Amino acid sequence: MAKFDNIEEIERNIEGRDLAIGIVMSRFNIDVCEGLLSGCVASLLHHGVDASRMILVTVPGALEIPVALRKLAKSGKYDALVALGAVIRGETYHFEVVSNESAGGVMAVQLETGIPIANGILTTEDDDQAASRMNEKGREAGLAAIEMANLLRRLS
Repeated sequence: MAKFDNIEEIERNIEGRDLAIGIVMSRFNIDVCEGLLSGCVASLLHHGVDASRMILVTVPGALEIPVALRKLAKSGKYDALVALGAVIRGETYHFEVVSNESAGGVMAVQLETGIPIANGILTTEDDDQAASRMNEKGREAGLAAIEMANLLRRLS
């Protein structure tokens, strides 16, 4: 990042040592979702989040993720949340509905509650795309949750 004289800059902080993180994972397309979870948890642990300060909640599908996120966010127990799911295109319009509505729901919960939510819900054309992206997307979501939790703490 560029440094500018006379402008305070808040540096990126990816230290997770004292953070509590909630994870909501869909069970639909479970193999992909477990790949997302593996990457996410590995990232959280790597950056110092203690496993005892994580919770995993599973839900049937991507459309159920936002309501579970909202409940966790309103509990006041978590610094950040992660949404994990896999929406893989099929032969019907249902793909667009689930993709759009789950993303909108995640964003609405985040804005309503002020708790950052890393959106790790994959939306792919096929199973191969999902399998090739799941681990990295999970890692990215874990890292985003840490970074945003620290940013919002700093801004408070």
